Amino acid sequence: MWSALSFLTTLPAPHHATGLDRRTARWFPLVGLLIGVLLAGLALLLTRLFPPAVAAVLVVAAWAAITGGLHLDGLADCGDGLLPPVNRECRLEIMRDPRVGAFGVTVLMLTLLLKVTALATLPAMWPALLTAPIWARWLILVAMQRPSARPEGMGAAQQLRLSLAQIALLALLPVAVTALASVWHWQLLPAAATAIVATLGLLRFAEQRLGGVTGDVFGAVVEVAETVFVCVACIGNV
Repeated sequence: MWSALSFLTTLPAPHHATGLDRRTARWFPLVGLLIGVLLAGLALLLTRLFPPAVAAVLVVAAWAAITGGLHLDGLADCGDGLLPPVNRECRLEIMRDPRVGAFGVTVLMLTLLLKVTALATLPAMWPALLTAPIWARWLILVAMQRPSARPEGMGAAQQLRLSLAQIALLALLPVAVTALASVWHWQLLPAAATAIVATLGLLRFAEQRLGGVTGDVFGAVVEVAETVFVCVACIGNV
């Protein structure tokens, strides 16, 4: 549990020598629930103090701080590596480069703008904030089952092979939380389904461009899943 918390967040956790393994992976959805509870509680507080737009910006800032910007960094690297019209070797080399290019900046800005705007339009932010991080962390496990683009990369080191039954069992937590939260906001159900489809599409796109997945792709999976989730959750709030 502490390994999963240390890997996925910047929240304080006791030092733990255990690296990433299947036992660590089983805690990913629960860590997502913890992130969701913190964000939902923060949103309930901030919406009482500030207008929706200001509260949404502060929540998204906290969202990035809790993960240390790790997933946003992966998203930016994927923007630079997957979108330009170059060959596979150049894509992988670009994604190794710590500098961020125009594609990465554009993708990063659009993602943050979409998150803020979608949250600001919701009548209540907390149901989507509670649920989206759980699905995103479960979807990391789905991404980790895909082949690695390079054997020496972080993506290969983080591939935690789980059976289909194990992945399905770990999906029970996001399914249960979504079902409960949908009592307050029914759009969470199509939001979860759309986030899953979008993630599968991203993984397919990454495999076509890179020949597999990388650690940056895992970060992009989280950001894409969360962004799609909150965007679909705000449908109809016009």
